[in-house]
Amino acid sequence: MEAGSGSALLIFVIEVAGSAALLIWAVRLVRTGVERAFAVQLRTFLRRSVENRWQAGLSGIATAICLQSATAVAVLVSNFSARGGIGVATGLAILLGADIGSAIVTQIMFLRVDILTPVFLLLGVSFFLRGGRPVTRQSGRILIGIALIFVSLGMIRAATAPLVQSTGTISAVQFLGSDVMTSFVIGAVFAWLVHSSVAAVLFFVTLAAQGLLPVTGAAAMVLGANAGGAVIAFTLTMSAAAGARRIVMANLILRGGGAILIAMALPLLAQHLGWLGGSAARQTINLHLIFNVVILIVGFPMLSAIGRMSEIIIPDDSDGLTHLRRKSALDPAALSEPDRALNCVAREIMQMGEHAETVLRSVIDLFRQWDEPTAKLLSDHARSVQDMHEGIKLYIARLDESVAQHSDTPTTEELASNARNIEAAATSVSRDLLAHARTLKERGLVMSEDGRKEIEDFHDRVLANTQLALGVLMTRAPDAARQVVAEKEKVRRVERDLQDRHLDRLREGRPESLETSRIHQDTLRSLKEINAFFATIAQPIAQRSGDLLDSRLSSAHDSHG
Repeated sequence: MEAGSGSALLIFVIEVAGSAALLIWAVRLVRTGVERAFAVQLRTFLRRSVENRWQAGLSGIATAICLQSATAVAVLVSNFSARGGIGVATGLAILLGADIGSAIVTQIMFLRVDILTPVFLLLGVSFFLRGGRPVTRQSGRILIGIALIFVSLGMIRAATAPLVQSTGTISAVQFLGSDVMTSFVIGAVFAWLVHSSVAAVLFFVTLAAQGLLPVTGAAAMVLGANAGGAVIAFTLTMSAAAGARRIVMANLILRGGGAILIAMALPLLAQHLGWLGGSAARQTINLHLIFNVVILIVGFPMLSAIGRMSEIIIPDDSDGLTHLRRKSALDPAALSEPDRALNCVAREIMQMGEHAETVLRSVIDLFRQWDEPTAKLLSDHARSVQDMHEGIKLYIARLDESVAQHSDTPTTEELASNARNIEAAATSVSRDLLAHARTLKERGLVMSEDGRKEIEDFHDRVLANTQLALGVLMTRAPDAARQVVAEKEKVRRVERDLQDRHLDRLREGRPESLETSRIHQDTLRSLKEINAFFATIAQPIAQRSGDLLDSRLSSAHDSHG
């Protein structure tokens, strides 16, 4: 490409931008496949890995490798922290491990094994198109995503190859090599814009491999991408509970602050980077991994101190479950415009779902340790869901049913059904689960260790499905709706297996299992019922897209419990 050719420059920009876009999308494709196929297993794995900090760090590494994202791990950890299941020190240990896992992903993805691309594409497309089970289809999505990552990196190499001998390129390389902080800012901003430090690091390292970035410039950009990745997690959890924000802020201080310090020292360290590898690309990608390993090693002895400091900086919320002073979305003035009125109903139902999800998410804490004020707040939340349901019924009754609905919007019947199911789920939590937790406290009963873990794991599975169903309620995405319906049948099978395990413990004569048998079995049944209520939300969407034509999904819907 001639340096002075405007048309050639335009072609180059389009090719590089398209390659970068494919890289970003491919990384997200892999993460989406992993989340949809193995989200429950990963959540359970993370939640069970908090017994000691080193185990927590290792679990963070493994989970980030699976999800291709340290940010996704940070969001998971913030959810656990909001429920009180993870302290600041343990949560930070997981995030520091996740940063290492993210760096390992870039090492794997940067390997050039050309034969893997067509193999992964062939297998991935076959699994996705012909796979009968959701896990098989999502495994196909993962393989396609990995193959497209390799394709995008090859496209970047091909697009940038002609620039190596360009005079303008040489000048830009010299500038980026000498102005380390500018390179750092570019890396941080790019990672934040694409919301993926993995994609950003792969992009910068590929440019370094082509000779378009000097090692100091590429290293500064990669360090910037680390800081940008920490900022992503911080911005995504700004509205979370205080405990979650402390964890993410501590990670931002360690990872972001460490990146800034190393970047400032790069001019002095540049002559020593040769021991990291024989090429600029290898030196840069190895620096990325070693940086995150060093941050973990340095940070681990200070976890407790950092936790105490974060509690000072971010004080406890006055009350994590306090009612919001909200106004109903049911605007009486909209009744004369049915389409607008239906949007008001949909917004009110979404708020119902958020209240119900809050009650479900928080009730499991009371099985571990009873707290009367929290129990009262959960009961109040459940009553607010019932009040919203009553308001929605009256509002819908005033709508003009003769007005035709658009094909892509929910009908009043569908909206009323959604409200009814969400109200039933919230009532089941407050009437059944809350009562079981209260009984454990009043009678001084303690579940067996195996029984408690089974209840918590099953609750986590139902909570994940609830959140997915609320996402379907908002986005009306057919693919996610199909997943919700399929998960209903899976939850039924899991509940059956857990009931059998409990009976096995009863046969062994375990005293704690005998004492809590009815509570254990009723809690499992209540959670299964709650899951079924939320799964019903997805039925009309899956039906309209034709996804319920599959016999297994249809049968999953025919039985409501």
